Amino acid sequence: MRALVIGASGGIGSAVCRQLQNSGWDVTGLSRSVDGFDVGDAASVERGMTRQTGTFDLIFVAVGILAPLGGSPEKSLSAIKPHDMTRVFAVNTIGPALILRHAGRLLPKDGRGVVAVLSARVGSIGDNQIGGWYSYRASKAALNQIVHGAAIELSRSHKQSVCVCLHPGTVQTSFTENYADRHKTVSADEAAQNLLGVIAKLTPDQSGGFYDYAGQEIIW
Repeated sequence: MRALVIGASGGIGSAVCRQLQNSGWDVTGLSRSVDGFDVGDAASVERGMTRQTGTFDLIFVAVGILAPLGGSPEKSLSAIKPHDMTRVFAVNTIGPALILRHAGRLLPKDGRGVVAVLSARVGSIGDNQIGGWYSYRASKAALNQIVHGAAIELSRSHKQSVCVCLHPGTVQTSFTENYADRHKTVSADEAAQNLLGVIAKLTPDQSGGFYDYAGQEIIW
């Protein structure tokens, strides 16, 4: 079994790599810090993805930022900064979309292949009860739409494919350390185990969906 993990040096991405390798998978990892794979740079994404050959049973996309370096999620509309919002969308939405352009070539056509993209519950419009975090919420909502559309497109040529958005919960990483507050947190290893458990059970008729770490569907 082969897996491509994008964002492999991050908390969740590295934990997913470890668990897959411990289970005997052949894992290819890509990240900005190790491989120079920058999801915010279209040319970097194209170079990195074009180099991938053969087919992967799992493409796991674990990239994202809450805000640009030195910034923070907006608490009000007045805090929105166009440049910062552009950067959040570049990493959280456009980068994964450019990665998905290669999914059809890298997934098996005659067998099960999964694309799992980390999203976030706060990207759910229906679940938004408190507002704020405009750039992050909007970028994840847009990502959800892209993954949903990609699932429809893939299903036409890859009948057994599964393409989904996954919410990992609040994970103990540098990504969340300043924002976890009173939310229950789990370790990156536990989050990876939960997500891989969900992925293992997904079926093609669930493709295009948005699921949490327990396999429960999240409203759009």
